[in-house]
Amino acid sequence: MDTALQTMINNMPEKTGKSLDEWKKILKSKAFAKHSEGVKFLKTEHGVTHGFANTIVTLSKEENNSADDLVTNQYKGKEALFSIYEKLLPILKGFGKDVTITPKKTSVSVIRKRQFVLIKPATKTRIDLGLKLPNKPITDRLGNSGPFGTMCTHRVQITTIDDIDEELIGWMNEAYSKAL
Repeated sequence: MDTALQTMINNMPEKTGKSLDEWKKILKSKAFAKHSEGVKFLKTEHGVTHGFANTIVTLSKEENNSADDLVTNQYKGKEALFSIYEKLLPILKGFGKDVTITPKKTSVSVIRKRQFVLIKPATKTRIDLGLKLPNKPITDRLGNSGPFGTMCTHRVQITTIDDIDEELIGWMNEAYSKAL
């Protein structure tokens, strides 16, 4: 398990008042059609912050899959992109100890107090990197959010490791700094 995720789980009782297992029992008694419904329930009914609520719902739904399994499944048939993902992770984690990597079924959320980057292997030859950069102008490279909708404000299409350059790292760092 990712160190940041394990730290978040360890801090859960202090920060949310309950352990992950206790939260899983609460969610098990409810039937949510969508991930967002479970997150909203934890936030509104229990006062859990978005980052913890998202992590609790994700781990509750996918408790039979480890984080590594979720990522491995995302890159089945897209193995050529995995080295890009592996290069992105240490860069993102290097922004601060408060960065949490949360794998989901089809993407990986990168969270500070809220999600600031979303990594999604979109095709066999492209990763879509979603960024939360409110009020930042759209350019040829820093495109509109596309399929990410409101989860992100922008999208950068990455096809090679060389696409992870200083400009992209700067945008990711800017998104991190705004995710307070």
